[in-house]
Amino acid sequence: MTDKPPFSRPGIEFPDHRGRTGLDRAGRDLARNPGVVVRDVELTSQGWHVLRRTTFDYRRRDGRWITQRHETYDRGNGAVVLPYDAGRRCVLLIRQFRYPAYVNDHPDGMLVEAAAGLLDADDPQSAVRRESAEELGVDLGPLTHVLDAYMSPGSVTERLHFFAAPYTPADRTGAGGGLEEDGEDIEVLELPFAEALAMTRDGRITDGKTILLLQWAALDGPFAPAAAAH
Repeated sequence: MTDKPPFSRPGIEFPDHRGRTGLDRAGRDLARNPGVVVRDVELTSQGWHVLRRTTFDYRRRDGRWITQRHETYDRGNGAVVLPYDAGRRCVLLIRQFRYPAYVNDHPDGMLVEAAAGLLDADDPQSAVRRESAEELGVDLGPLTHVLDAYMSPGSVTERLHFFAAPYTPADRTGAGGGLEEDGEDIEVLELPFAEALAMTRDGRITDGKTILLLQWAALDGPFAPAAAAH
């Protein structure tokens, strides 16, 4: 026996494997832009994350209304952090296998990145401290909020919160490496900042969020000329 109504759909009328319902409601009540009217939201796929197809009317700059249909991939929001040791002029990064990069021409899929993760139920600051402990094995110092950015706004809803934080060798609390039960197999890299920055130029670092944080560190952050002068 089941108490599910006939023709009901997981994630819509009754909970899916993550306990979610109403996944087809996202965006239906949006009214912040008078030039956009959402007409329909279709749930096309749901695994750990959610793919939707939304139909909406859009008013062009010339005043004409047109109907568009867009797919959006909703994986939640995330946070990323660049730990740095200004005294020793080095940073902590990670290396891990990324299948989407591998299948799209990356030589081996082993990307060098800044530690990051989804917020889940945490605020961004708590999320980066959690990820730093799990992936890097480090207890971060005071967090500096760098910026927030949509990294792939043409299709992915995720907003990423960027941070930087100091650390010292004494702040290393473990080996890092991530959570094996989550399929993580992460190598921790402590690199001279100059080398990490050079890696963004020669193609050894191709991850967008990491490039952004390293450029910030060089131009406005702890390794900027003004910071060194102090």
